Amino acid sequence: MALIQQLPSRKTLVSSIAVAVASTLTFAAHAEISDNEVRIGYLADMSGTYRDLAGPGGLTALEMAVEDFGGSVNGSPIVVFSADDRNSADVGANTVRGWIDQQNVDMVGGLVASSVTIAVTKVLEENDRLGLVSGSAASSVTNEHCTPNHIHWVYDTYPLANGTAKAVVEQGGDSWFLLTADYAFGHALEADVTSVVEANGGEIVGGVRHPFPTSDFSSYILQAQGSGAKIVGLANAGADTVNAITTASQFGLTQSGQQLAGLLIFLNDVHALGLEATQDLLLTTGWYWDMDDQAREWAQRYFDEVGSMPTMVQAGIYSSTMHYLKAVEAAGTDEAQAVRAQMASQPINDFFARNGRIREDGRMVHDMYLAQVKTPDESTGEWDLYEILSTIPAEEAYRPLSESQCDLVQN
Repeated sequence: MALIQQLPSRKTLVSSIAVAVASTLTFAAHAEISDNEVRIGYLADMSGTYRDLAGPGGLTALEMAVEDFGGSVNGSPIVVFSADDRNSADVGANTVRGWIDQQNVDMVGGLVASSVTIAVTKVLEENDRLGLVSGSAASSVTNEHCTPNHIHWVYDTYPLANGTAKAVVEQGGDSWFLLTADYAFGHALEADVTSVVEANGGEIVGGVRHPFPTSDFSSYILQAQGSGAKIVGLANAGADTVNAITTASQFGLTQSGQQLAGLLIFLNDVHALGLEATQDLLLTTGWYWDMDDQAREWAQRYFDEVGSMPTMVQAGIYSSTMHYLKAVEAAGTDEAQAVRAQMASQPINDFFARNGRIREDGRMVHDMYLAQVKTPDESTGEWDLYEILSTIPAEEAYRPLSESQCDLVQN
């Protein structure tokens, strides 16, 4: 089992003041807050494949939201716990059970690897606690694996496929070989990309599933080269995507006339690989730090804390946490169903989301963006990496409820 650790607040003074203020208020002011504290657990890969896209930076984003909110809700202090799930469903589920049994945690945020998320949300449903999923990509999280106890915030495989794959096929990339991470996220992305490619007149000519995580992609890239496909789609993420692109470059895949399509590319991936290796790559993103003034203002605050620009996941962790705390305040309770209902009753328009709302399946739909990686000549700075090509409106980006397999949806 992962070590369960209560982290000290980034601003101990804020918590101290919150406790002092709470002691002067009447009991009725926060009688509906369990244990007179709002307890949040942050669960993510803190040391492995997905460390950089969420990880410690995501914890910082969550703590920024807590601090910006004032450190307490209606006089009840906000307490944050964190743990490394090691990308293990068993570790993640056991950690959350321990948090609920021993710390009476109200909400769990972060949640990156889809296999971990699916296991954890079952535990949350059994105990009627709330989960805010910001890192996981599998569209099944709010489709066949939906529960009344979690909300999926940042993105999923459905808009990734509808954005990137559709754009690539329309540009002539009509034959595909898919390189897929062999677990829930990869399977969901593979299925969604296949549907989009075929619906737009393309063909999947081959594919291979690789273990998660993988360091040696040599044999997989050779199979992709041998397929003759115009497009090699990378249905993986994080360090797996970086390793696959690096290996493809070493084997001269793009020099032989094939093109890579990164189906889930993060800002930190492009930064790590450099513009020479990634220039002109098409990608779909839920947010970009340089998209407007609101995004730039928050991103600069985050940069001052961490030393790097935030990914869409790290921005989404702040956004979802802040929306949650506002809902607890408005509902006057941290009871999961009351808070979820309050969250769903309010639109989301902040520095992260445009035209955001929470549907009955738990999917937070919002505008998504088709972007292209800049060339070295186009970039004006270390983090000036994307050009936003177009907006995918919220109602077009995500799986229609008419196609949903979620038991919460009344078709």
